[in-house]
Amino acid sequence: MNAPLKVAIVGCGKIADAHAGQIQRIGGCEIVGVCDREPLMARQLYERFPVARYFTEVGELLSVSQPDVVHITTPPASHFEVARLCLEQSRHVYVEKPFTLDVLEAGKLINLAESMGCKLTVGHNEQFSHVAREMRELIANGYLGDKVTHMESHYCYDLSDPAYARALLGDKRHWVRRLPGKLLHNIISHGVARIAEFLTGDDFEITVQGFSSHVLRSIGEDDIVDELRVIISDKERTTAYFTFSTQMKPSIHEFRIYGSANGLLLDQDHDILLRLRGRKYKSYADKFIPPVEFAFQHLKSATRNMRLFLNRDFHMDSGMKCLMEMFYQSIQRNLPVPIPYAEILRTSIIMDAIFDQLASGRSVNVASMSGV
Repeated sequence: MNAPLKVAIVGCGKIADAHAGQIQRIGGCEIVGVCDREPLMARQLYERFPVARYFTEVGELLSVSQPDVVHITTPPASHFEVARLCLEQSRHVYVEKPFTLDVLEAGKLINLAESMGCKLTVGHNEQFSHVAREMRELIANGYLGDKVTHMESHYCYDLSDPAYARALLGDKRHWVRRLPGKLLHNIISHGVARIAEFLTGDDFEITVQGFSSHVLRSIGEDDIVDELRVIISDKERTTAYFTFSTQMKPSIHEFRIYGSANGLLLDQDHDILLRLRGRKYKSYADKFIPPVEFAFQHLKSATRNMRLFLNRDFHMDSGMKCLMEMFYQSIQRNLPVPIPYAEILRTSIIMDAIFDQLASGRSVNVASMSGV
């Protein structure tokens, strides 16, 4: 039997609550320490969850609590330095999204993890929801055919959220504004990572259009891009569209993937996965049979979701719990990490290209892996 994993959390803001809650759900691990430069933040997390101790310095946390795994839930600008410190002391590291500020930092952390024999992952937990795992299994079993031809990822955000967006809009010195991609940098990696998972080439051509919405412009806010449209193509001519919007209604989180045989539609908001049949029915049958098939798939999704709910396995952060479990198993059993390092790099590369093009206004050709 594996020894219990000792887990620590660095950064005690809102997202740390979600991490602590999911760690509680996983057997065979305990939170031995939490850390935040602000003592009140560290103490409040310590008092609300079963945590052994709290700290204000990462070095002290590592030396006193001796964690096996460190979850980094600080603002993105500090991810690289905190992760580097932990890896240098042979700790396995789970980094919240976005992984780092750029691909150079990402490559350095991955190289360091491999040289130290440590495991490293990023918090792209939406790729491990029930429907995302079902989608991945269908693709692995050949449902799409022999080639992925096209993908469409929509990732929307509601700027009326009082806990985050209003604070950002009301504070010209907010830390999000200092990120290279500002608002986009802190949010879009979930949607970009879905595309990066299934790209097969190494060289990307990326075309970007980004602008401030009429809502932001109406309040004199033209420094933040909140509408983004991206076209991606790799050397195998697999293409993808990525859309980020604060104004689209409904505000969706959706992924479509098409192959040489069939397609799939993943609706993250409603935990629905639809199979899109590649071949048409003959004549008027194509008007009558597909609606019935889609109705049956929706009913099946509702039944599955109800069953998961009754089994207490249907909660907002179930994907986070699954990703953590798989990451911990990769540590205890020396298995591959749940998110391949090439995929983490690919996500960073695409995000860098998006931000570079928004800054320069020029299209970007990226030789993705050769520069890392």
